[in-house]
Amino acid sequence: MTRDDIIKMAKEAGWTIGPATLNGLERFAALVAAREREACAKICDEKVDSEYATGKVDHNEMAWTQACLIAIRARGEQ
Repeated sequence: MTRDDIIKMAKEAGWTIGPATLNGLERFAALVAAREREACAKICDEKVDSEYATGKVDHNEMAWTQACLIAIRARGEQ
């Protein structure tokens, strides 16, 4: 998420953004994004765990699920 994206969303939410609040808003947006990424990754983790628990594993599907999980978590490192 770029600084411009954050400013645009803040304005859409009705906030007035000044220079003093922008840094705090960027940190807040980063925290929200990280929490959402981890929530999405956790869904993938749970899917993998539940598939293995059944004993009927579609390895192709699990590979895609794990690839998505890795990609979601990697977005936080960009």
